[in-house]
Amino acid sequence: MTNRLAVVGGGILGAAIAREVLRRHPDSEVTLFEKEDRLAAHQTGRNSGVVHAGLYYQPGSNKAVLCRRGVGLLEQYCAERDIPRIVCGKVLVALTDEEKTRLADIAQKASANGVPGVRVVGPQELAELEPNVRGVAALHSPTTSIVDFAAVARALAADATAAGAMIRLGHEVVGLQTTGTEVVVRVRAASGEQQTAFDRVIACAGLQSDRVAEMAGDGPDPVIMPFRGEYYALKPHRRDLVNGLVYPVPDPRYPFLGVHITPRVDGEVLIGPNAVLALAREGYSWREFSARDLAEVARTPAFWRFARRHWRTGVREMSGSLWKRRFIAAARAYLPALDDDDVVPGKAGVRAQALDADGGLVDDFRIGVRGRVVLLRNAPSPAATSSLAIAEHVVETLERTA
Repeated sequence: MTNRLAVVGGGILGAAIAREVLRRHPDSEVTLFEKEDRLAAHQTGRNSGVVHAGLYYQPGSNKAVLCRRGVGLLEQYCAERDIPRIVCGKVLVALTDEEKTRLADIAQKASANGVPGVRVVGPQELAELEPNVRGVAALHSPTTSIVDFAAVARALAADATAAGAMIRLGHEVVGLQTTGTEVVVRVRAASGEQQTAFDRVIACAGLQSDRVAEMAGDGPDPVIMPFRGEYYALKPHRRDLVNGLVYPVPDPRYPFLGVHITPRVDGEVLIGPNAVLALAREGYSWREFSARDLAEVARTPAFWRFARRHWRTGVREMSGSLWKRRFIAAARAYLPALDDDDVVPGKAGVRAQALDADGGLVDDFRIGVRGRVVLLRNAPSPAATSSLAIAEHVVETLERTA
């Protein structure tokens, strides 16, 4: 195992990896670089907070294996650190007989993945679980929970710091150069540019993961496309419309899950997200614009192949972004008591969606090695849920390739 290690990215994955390195190899010198002035500034701090049980993922895939391992590790960690986690349960609501048929397939995957207690329920039992929700059937996952992932990331980073890690906020990695047995990491900070040599580097840069990978000499694919997910929030007096998580049944023809209803540990209840192409990699509203980021999208063949395949979905998602009534109507389909006046604008997040060269969505986690650099090229949901298990996997990868 190496002695000097750099971690690029201060989200939950970077914090978990820094902690795991020092748990296993306490003599290592670990430095975590984060370009923002705080940890968990992007995907980790801008998600719905769902601890996914592992319902949807292909059995045997990295997502399935690491999610189920990650759930157990996360539950234990939250208990040890006294981080609030609420087991609120989740229902996937079928509105048609066709969707009801798809529930059986999801139930089989969930069972193969070892998700406990999952079963299909009829309209009467759905009404007992969620009195305001209507559907012809639902898949109930009683163990699905919610947590504040930013709080988890801060706790993991505190553990890593206590074990000797150095966390450098406001330090943007702008270059990686392998020279023999070292990787020279070039960073830009308020004080100017700096260079430091490390034995190994782990890059978990989220929305910038493809750019950091290319710095390390990796190829351009998969490329990251930023999709903004917008939310509304229930007004406080209407938060009792749901007891737990209420989701639609995924449609395999479409690349995104659809609008769902998500209670949070702070009491807020979110409705969303949609999925629209962001105008910047870290663009959380229509007002945030990056000419560089849009130019990259425009000259990326993978994006245009994706767009040709899913333009109808794009039009639908865009209309939901521009017209509140259409957005809320998607949730009202299974929550008929929901009124347009029951909500206020909520936060937004940006998903780092990886596309292969053919325009297909990269569905599974993709973790690779380029020389002395370990690259997390694709780590979408359920990466936060899986973070402690991903950290184990990454450190084991380091050990095997030392």
